[in-house]
Amino acid sequence: MNVTIFLGSGSDFDVIKDGLEILKEFGVPFDLEVTSAHRSPERTLKLVREAEKKGTEVFIAVAGNAAHLAGVVAAHTVRPVIGVPVESAALAGMDALLSTVQMPKGIPVATVALGKAGGANAALLAVQILALNDAGLRKKLAAHRKKMAEDIEASSRKVQDKA
Repeated sequence: MNVTIFLGSGSDFDVIKDGLEILKEFGVPFDLEVTSAHRSPERTLKLVREAEKKGTEVFIAVAGNAAHLAGVVAAHTVRPVIGVPVESAALAGMDALLSTVQMPKGIPVATVALGKAGGANAALLAVQILALNDAGLRKKLAAHRKKMAEDIEASSRKVQDKA
């Protein structure tokens, strides 16, 4: 059980930072690499092949601008690929979102929200995929959801007390 995360550039690290903490919290091992669909295509393909040999079950690709990284990874594996589009100054991330989500028929990429929320959700989605065959992870996910619900109830009580 392993997740491999590719960043299109080192500056994308902050987008996946919370996601890395989530994977650690659930005890899911991961590998993290910087590689580019455009600037290092041979490296990207080599890393996909190596990750598959090491047992990667889910890939996460974090990229901005043209954001072809998730699609390139998906083209070279039959394992699930989750794309995290990164916001940019020029087009506020719409270019990355559309490049990630608009894949041709036959090469799917699961696409999550732009930016940090997407990084966290990508990690949670990877955990959910892995939990299909891991009862322990399913139990941890259920506890995680229960805690989120409890936190909302506690927050509601605090707001009501202020009124």
